[in-house]
Amino acid sequence: MLSGCVAQAGGSQNTSREPTPLSAAGVPSAPATNAPLETTQASNKVPVYWIGRSGENVYLYREFRDISGQENPVTTALRIMMSQKPLDRDFFTPWQEPDSLATSISGKNVITVDVSKGAFNSNLDAGMAQRAVQQLVYTATAAAASSGLIDTGQQLQVVILVDGHKDYMAFGQVKLGDPMSRNASLVAPVWIIDPQEDTSLPPGAVRFTGRSTVPNRPVRWQILRENANGDKVPVVNGQANPSAESGQGGAFNFTVGLTGGKYELRASLVSADGGSEVVTDTRLFVIK
Repeated sequence: MLSGCVAQAGGSQNTSREPTPLSAAGVPSAPATNAPLETTQASNKVPVYWIGRSGENVYLYREFRDISGQENPVTTALRIMMSQKPLDRDFFTPWQEPDSLATSISGKNVITVDVSKGAFNSNLDAGMAQRAVQQLVYTATAAAASSGLIDTGQQLQVVILVDGHKDYMAFGQVKLGDPMSRNASLVAPVWIIDPQEDTSLPPGAVRFTGRSTVPNRPVRWQILRENANGDKVPVVNGQANPSAESGQGGAFNFTVGLTGGKYELRASLVSADGGSEVVTDTRLFVIK
């Protein structure tokens, strides 16, 4: 079933613990340089961030979604974030579909998002509310950067207005209205980029890609195949070394030869002493 395996460098949804230093879980706090903006790409897809759990921690994860309609990419991405479900079953969003949503970008690299208050119609604690607001900040900045609407060489900030006004308390917890930047400590320390959830791929050499905010630590990966009775059996595993090059954002990749079947990929950040896996992301996909 396998051929030519190569590893290369390259609770409920509305509650969470209060934000704590990620080092408490064996993951060092990430500096701002490890939450890089997305690069410009010519495609019909837009990046959208979701919230997902990994053990006792809650992080932000990204998917790419198809663009439809005539709205600008930033508005489109935010509308998907607030009104659709993520592809990955492990992710979720606490946002509600708004009655109105508009975005604009100033010449000073400031994205203004004006959304109706119904979007905040969820009961969240302080930790989850902080993550939800950062989910919006990450999605807006990612969509602007990937579509080439902003200068990625300058600081990028987001101002959130609610029905045209400042000082709204998002989910009753986070005061809005002031410029916000990405909080690098809330993005997932490791996640799988490709394939996306439930993707169908042809048999043969399959290239897997991901990213880590801790490029000096290896990422352990494992692929399991689902049997007819639903059990998942490990078929191959390995280790990838995230890139430490500037601008690479801890990217890693590896290639595995696979035949037809249902599979799950697991990618885990290794602890500093190399003895345990502290954060894991999973992805289901099909070879046919």
